[in-house]
Amino acid sequence: MRDNGGATVFGSALIWFGAAVSIAEILTGSLIAPLGFSRGAAAVVIGHIIGCIPLYLAGRIGAETGKSAMETVKISFGQRGSVFFSLLNVTQLVGWTAVMIIGGGRAVALIAEKYTGSYSPSLWSVVIGFLIIVWIEIGIKNLGKINIFTMAGLFSLTLLLSIIVFGGDSSAAVTGEMNFGSAVELSAAMPLSWLPLISDYTHNASNPRKASLVSVLVYFAGSTWMYMIGLGASVYTGESDIAKIMLGAGLGLAAVFIIVISTVTTTFLDVYSAGVSFSSITDRPGSKTTAVIACIAGTALAVLTPVEQYENFLFLIGSVFAPMISILITDFFILKKDHFSESISIPNFVIWLSGFLIYRKFMAMETPLGNTLPVMAAVIALAFAADKARAIFFKREGQEG
Repeated sequence: MRDNGGATVFGSALIWFGAAVSIAEILTGSLIAPLGFSRGAAAVVIGHIIGCIPLYLAGRIGAETGKSAMETVKISFGQRGSVFFSLLNVTQLVGWTAVMIIGGGRAVALIAEKYTGSYSPSLWSVVIGFLIIVWIEIGIKNLGKINIFTMAGLFSLTLLLSIIVFGGDSSAAVTGEMNFGSAVELSAAMPLSWLPLISDYTHNASNPRKASLVSVLVYFAGSTWMYMIGLGASVYTGESDIAKIMLGAGLGLAAVFIIVISTVTTTFLDVYSAGVSFSSITDRPGSKTTAVIACIAGTALAVLTPVEQYENFLFLIGSVFAPMISILITDFFILKKDHFSESISIPNFVIWLSGFLIYRKFMAMETPLGNTLPVMAAVIALAFAADKARAIFFKREGQEG
């Protein structure tokens, strides 16, 4: 399903604007409201900077090697070693698919109830899942003109939503607890969740390096904007449910368009990459078929299981993929090491496990800038030190021999 070959930089920008505009981003922004708008906004920006730097570096590695996201992981963990992360990635992508679909389904159902008198989130979840499968069948290469129109509409309506949220003078009392470090981490975790995907959309672009940079900059701007809408909605209107805000503003069918299209364009990337990730393990049943299966599985999870609270899911993603990309960054940019031809790199797996445990330990602590930044710094230092220690050891072994 590598039909994104030759994608333009503008096409990449449209894809990543679609990724950024989502209900999940808005809802996560609303969680930061206990900090107030000024401190909350600072946490959002700082967190997105922290999360988008490794996102860009991951895309850059894919651009320079011409490899998809999970193929680049083989550089640090070997052929069999990358299977572990590919399976984790497929699992988290199916989970994200469920989160996005049920979030969109419930929001649309709430709006539709005003006109139909019936609240049917499961029905709307199935409708959204079906539209995602249609997007898969069309394919990225053929979505160009459709994306131009849908993203233009999405941009205009999101701008209108921003005016509604920030146009009032009143502010509401916000309850709940949130420290600054946790808010930064919630903001960093969202771009980190895209880290195992970005190369799937940039490595075959007509100008991969430029596409990587533009994709991340557009995502940074769009995602920060969505967080601000969620944050502002809670602080200034006292309402974190964006569907209710849209209803109160009389957006009606326009609100349905925003929610459905934003959910479809974002979740399409999840299921598409699930297919690409699985194809790095085996060629069967094919990446497009796997993407459809992932969409059906995510839709089923959305309808049959409770997946409303996903803050811990975001933190779990960060704990898995922040140490992974730290090792990959160290190997590719600093040490110039390549384990692609190896079966598995045990030393790097030990370092990754150490980073994973450090991240989980940091979650119990209050840090001013969240977990991602200190954990990545620690893992990069550990990977660098381990490589130098191995070099010294083998040099001594050679001298003694």
